[in-house]
Amino acid sequence: MDQVAVAGQAANLETSVAGKSARLGDISARDIPRLLTKDEIRGLSEIDSGKFVLAALLEIGLMAAAVVISETWFNPFTYLFAIIVIGTRINGLGGLMHDAAHYRAFRNRTINDIAGEIAAFPTTASMAGYRNSHFSHHRELNSHKDPDWVRSLLLEDYEFPAPQIIFLRRLLLHVSGIRAPGSVIGFHKNAETRDIPVLTARLRIAVLLGLVVSSIALGFWPQLLLYWAVPILTVFLGLRYFRIVAEHFAVRHDGVLSESRTVVAPAWQLFWLAPWGLNYHLEHHLFPGITCFNLGKAHRILMTRTPFAEQAHITRGYGGLLREVASAAPGERDKARAALAGT
Repeated sequence: MDQVAVAGQAANLETSVAGKSARLGDISARDIPRLLTKDEIRGLSEIDSGKFVLAALLEIGLMAAAVVISETWFNPFTYLFAIIVIGTRINGLGGLMHDAAHYRAFRNRTINDIAGEIAAFPTTASMAGYRNSHFSHHRELNSHKDPDWVRSLLLEDYEFPAPQIIFLRRLLLHVSGIRAPGSVIGFHKNAETRDIPVLTARLRIAVLLGLVVSSIALGFWPQLLLYWAVPILTVFLGLRYFRIVAEHFAVRHDGVLSESRTVVAPAWQLFWLAPWGLNYHLEHHLFPGITCFNLGKAHRILMTRTPFAEQAHITRGYGGLLREVASAAPGERDKARAALAGT
């Protein structure tokens, strides 16, 4: 069975899992240890809209600079550089959209959601639809009711342990665009992702049609393909696959402190692979209200607390992830498969 058909089956399975509404919230159904005080959580959750705007402008500026450099000195090397920069910076915008999905961008919820939809648009996602699916993921982490987990149940790419060379081959299939159809269908073909306000859906369609028509009328459609479609279908989706594995796969699954992975990595790795606190994924699942700008601080505090320091799944660098995918315990998803089969 090909990847597209399998992705379609996985997406159909998602319609049977947890409630299809972000109104149910992002708090885990499991008990979370009391690792931070209320004052600490309140301080770390303080919204800084100025930082959010500057971060978004930085990402947009880097993409614009990559396009200018490529168009000015166009050759295979400058274009490849542009694809890498744009794909990684769209990933960065996705990270900021993720913060807005948790209502961490602006105090005003309407402004927050507008900013989140703007950040989401280059990724092809709607923040509202992403929020539905993502909040279910938070509530039912790594269970048969977790839509993200269910989406992976039929996909060989998420089966671990796997030798490093096999994992790198899978990653290459995503980065090269070969896995793009299955990845796109797997994300967009589910009820929660499509369940967005009518006005938001109409505005997204209008903007997309306006962009396409303008690109044809004004003659910049080749640039639209070269500097948006290609980076999305290659580098961005490759990074998305890599990040999903890094966040929740090949971990111990013996409690809430080991259902997600935090990767402590050098700044250069974080810039290209996991900007805006995306590497601190365990801390984010424990305290989803903490802003992306404060997750590093939260991690340093938590490392002084018991039982976090002893039990948390912490990986040193993304090279460490390569070692862990090869040495993970087998049968990682068997419980979810069995539970889903019984529903």
